[in-house]
Amino acid sequence: MPLIRIDLVAGRTDDELKKLLDAAHDAMFDAFHVPAGDRYQIVQEHPASRMIIEDTGLGFARTAKVVVVQVTTRPRPRDQKVDFYARLARYLQERCGIDPADLMVSCVENTDEDWSFGFGRAQFLTGEL
Repeated sequence: MPLIRIDLVAGRTDDELKKLLDAAHDAMFDAFHVPAGDRYQIVQEHPASRMIIEDTGLGFARTAKVVVVQVTTRPRPRDQKVDFYARLARYLQERCGIDPADLMVSCVENTDEDWSFGFGRAQFLTGEL
């Protein structure tokens, strides 16, 4: 059920994007314990000049491989979020060669009434989910 939006600089191959999406899903699966088929991901590619992702004064540099991940989810415990951040950074580095400095993640929480998976119904509220 978490919706993952990934923004990145254009230029990756389909295979590179598949590895990135698989790594993000696996991190979500492992940290948030979502069902395997619970996969909602959107990738948006941008020209390099359209992404300015600085270091917030932490003293590191980003590269053209920068990845911004926004997760929209029901409320999650702090330890699950921290676990997700660490797993995502590790999986992206191991599988995609993305330096952890090139990863920025933001979680946006909402509630059951904020989701409709189709047919104009709020499946969490109707009991379908």
